[in-house]
Amino acid sequence: MEFQFTGEQEQFREFVRRFFNDTTPTTEVRRIMETESGFDESIWQRLANELSLTGISIPEAYGGSGFGTVELGIAMEEMGRCLYPSPFLASSVLAAKALEFVAGENQKAELLPAIAAGEKIATLAFLENEGAPVVTDINCTAQGSDSEFKLDGTKQFVLDATVADYFLVTAMTDKGLSLFQVDGSTAGLNINALKVIDQTRRVSRVELNNTPGELIGEEGAAQDGLEQALNIAFLALANESVGGAERLFEDTLEYTKLRRQFGRTIASFQAIKHRMTEYLLNVELAKSAAYYTAEAADIGAEDLAKLASIAKASASEAYLQAGIESIQLHGGIGFTWENNTHLWFKRAKSSEVFLGDPAWHHARMIERMVEEQAA
Repeated sequence: MEFQFTGEQEQFREFVRRFFNDTTPTTEVRRIMETESGFDESIWQRLANELSLTGISIPEAYGGSGFGTVELGIAMEEMGRCLYPSPFLASSVLAAKALEFVAGENQKAELLPAIAAGEKIATLAFLENEGAPVVTDINCTAQGSDSEFKLDGTKQFVLDATVADYFLVTAMTDKGLSLFQVDGSTAGLNINALKVIDQTRRVSRVELNNTPGELIGEEGAAQDGLEQALNIAFLALANESVGGAERLFEDTLEYTKLRRQFGRTIASFQAIKHRMTEYLLNVELAKSAAYYTAEAADIGAEDLAKLASIAKASASEAYLQAGIESIQLHGGIGFTWENNTHLWFKRAKSSEVFLGDPAWHHARMIERMVEEQAA
């Protein structure tokens, strides 16, 4: 498969980048990450109303823009470049895709338009055991019948839980893995914000104690849809990571052209040229994996799970290495709070482990390859 962006997609990228350059410079990122909510409501509404990004990959039948995974990847890449702090990944990717692949038609028609319009913020609560994104590895239970269930359990690393209007919670019933909608203000729901290294992305621990929940889709039939949603989320996070890695490379390259040692810019030293060349190669390889996987998702590739893990692992490793290289090449100033490099490094570190670290994705990729050979 040969991949190339269309002219319309390149124009879309330019428009999105211009928007974020205007609304979310690094000074604004620093301001937003110090606020209690961790995102700016006015920018979020502009994102929804002017760009329709909050519904970019939601089907038009449910109020979205109906674009594909490639366009979603472009948007995520540009958000990664500027470290845009928002519940986009939580609401417009994780929650929206979970609803798209698990919910019934009536529930999609009821819930997705509000997410697409940016009027409601939702998040997916499914992680429990050390963050490994295995949807069936849970202890949370739901007891009840029809649409009336009570949930008990604890969810870890829930994105943007403190600003979510409702949660999509995975739980085991007598019939198997199921998905439930839990209102953010309902009784028996406790949200505890976690102290994390990356202040631009908020995560929380969510406790459910006999908490009412409404069944989404069919009871016991959520596994396949959730795994499809996670594949898209892995890819989205990979695109965000390559955007951040590329921004780090560009900023570091400019700095090496300015920093002088022994009467010369350090960019003229052969050792620095070698490091920057390897740096660029790692970023470009990760970009290729992310772009290829996005195209594969849009054409319905059967090996999407394997490709999504390749993209996530490659992008996570490239992003973290980019952060390390950038701080080192900036010298002493790279370790200071005033320098912006550490903001991307912290996002790189959090993105490395969120939704599965590279080791987990490498193992998943090998498992899928073994399954393909055995088939």
